[in-house]
Amino acid sequence: MVQRENCPVEATLELIGGKYKALILWHLAENKLRFSELRKVIHGATPKMLTQQLRELEADKLINREVFPVVPPKVEYSLTEEGRSLMPILTAMRDWGAGYLRRKKVEPNCCMMKKPVPQSN
Repeated sequence: MVQRENCPVEATLELIGGKYKALILWHLAENKLRFSELRKVIHGATPKMLTQQLRELEADKLINREVFPVVPPKVEYSLTEEGRSLMPILTAMRDWGAGYLRRKKVEPNCCMMKKPVPQSN
């Protein structure tokens, strides 16, 4: 039997494998965003699902959640250095997916194609 406790691919998928996690990380690569702004750019995510994915990314130390002491409450999300280190992986996924779609005679058309490639530091 193969032991999987220390599988690097499984570890990566555990962190970014959620339904919207990769998109959240991608959008936070260039800007700090509020919850409402993330809702606008991540189509199809219910508030409950988006909240859950954000909490998991925060627990995994891939994003920061900054709460400002104002009324109404203001919360901004941003990438941590660990989150930023995932950008080459997300870029590679985007590029592979675009090639795959083109081989199937489908032109890629999503938010990831309209933005320049975020750079990791």
